[in-house]
Amino acid sequence: MNSAPPATPASAPAAPPLDTVLARATAAAERIRTSSPADRARLLTVLADALDAAAGQLIPVAHRETHLPEARLTGELARTTFQCRLFADRLASGALDDVRIDHADPDWPMGARPDIRRTTVPLGPVLVFAAGNFPFAFSVLGGDTVSALAAGCPVVVKAHPGHPELSRLTASVATAALADAGAAPDLLQLIEGEQDGADAVRDHRIKAVGFTGSTRGGHYLFQLAAGRPDPIPFYGELGSTNPVVVTPAGWAERGTDIAGGFAASFTLGSGQFCTQPGVVFVPDADAFLAALPPLTAGPMLDARIATGYATALDDLAAQDGVSVAARTPGGDGLPDVALLRTTTEAVRTNPSLISTEVFGPASLLVEYGTLDEVEDALGDFGGTLTGTVQGGHTLDEDGLRMLDVLTRHAGRVIWNEWPTGVTVSDAQQHGGPWPASTAPTTTSVGTAAVHRFRRPVAFQNVPEQALPPAVRDR
Repeated sequence: MNSAPPATPASAPAAPPLDTVLARATAAAERIRTSSPADRARLLTVLADALDAAAGQLIPVAHRETHLPEARLTGELARTTFQCRLFADRLASGALDDVRIDHADPDWPMGARPDIRRTTVPLGPVLVFAAGNFPFAFSVLGGDTVSALAAGCPVVVKAHPGHPELSRLTASVATAALADAGAAPDLLQLIEGEQDGADAVRDHRIKAVGFTGSTRGGHYLFQLAAGRPDPIPFYGELGSTNPVVVTPAGWAERGTDIAGGFAASFTLGSGQFCTQPGVVFVPDADAFLAALPPLTAGPMLDARIATGYATALDDLAAQDGVSVAARTPGGDGLPDVALLRTTTEAVRTNPSLISTEVFGPASLLVEYGTLDEVEDALGDFGGTLTGTVQGGHTLDEDGLRMLDVLTRHAGRVIWNEWPTGVTVSDAQQHGGPWPASTAPTTTSVGTAAVHRFRRPVAFQNVPEQALPPAVRDR
């Protein structure tokens, strides 16, 4: 596969310098910050309609650049437009408001209390780094962009090099729709290239960053954001091995279902999901392997990711105490599908075995004797996006215990289902302690994501006509 991005068409206008982009974003921030939730809802609906209308153009380009099946891309585009409409609905209903009002109280126990009204205001221009594995849902009009626009912030998207033509086309569709809808000019802009991305993080006009990608890249940009004279929030969704614990009752009662569900989950999208179950604790590795169906995977996103996968897989397989349990050769440009195995004793000796992400269709089976060994192995484990318990048909003490253990590490804890597939909803949490994310108190998926890009302001004794509409009495 050739991972080099195609040349920009000769007819495409030259991209403006980064300084011009950021100056325009600053001007757009002044217009959108006072916009009403209803108006922002209208614009998000316009964007959703425009993407749906352009599906016939967008999906073939996405397929050509990412090698993802058209059916998968069609579903992902539907998820993306659903997300726009969900945020629009919640904006229009007031469900995203964060309002607290304390009326004046002369008898307050701390002494007479003044009238205080707390709400939130937009941060300002937001920089979003698009992800490579979700060319719609985590890209130009993905979750970070939609939640920032819903918050009242203009967005500068740094395009992912894995799908540059799609990024340009999506941005063109979106900006044309916004212009037709009378939105503030330059509400959404696109930049390309690593240098412009890094320089934008450093620039004082950017007030927050959203990132989905590798731990190494995210950590570098996080340090840039934190090292500015005016440090800014960096919302990075990074690496995760998403451990699964199969309890003794789970294996005894649901073994065949668990093995089949795991096979489908860890090979889904050729393992290129941030929620792929990369570590599975099992009471009997031989029986687990024997119960698995045939394992296959499609092509990787590009040659760089395929090479990185093969290298990471070989490095993990070469660690002391790790062996290759099964490896199905890919061939014809397809990746190998691999299962490695180890023991809780090896993990205690080398805890990095269960925190090393292999981005592709591979997973590590960790055989245990008792659940005490599992809890001990997870003792020094860092953060993860998800933690899953595969238990019996009913919740027993073992299942309850393992759910509690994983809650200490994971942003989303799952019982008897699989972590791949992150629905967009009000209660969703996509994040977790480091290295799963740089901001474990926030989510990058779901309507709560809007709160990343707004900051609280309390108004004390302010006349009603000067208050934001959300905190007025009328």
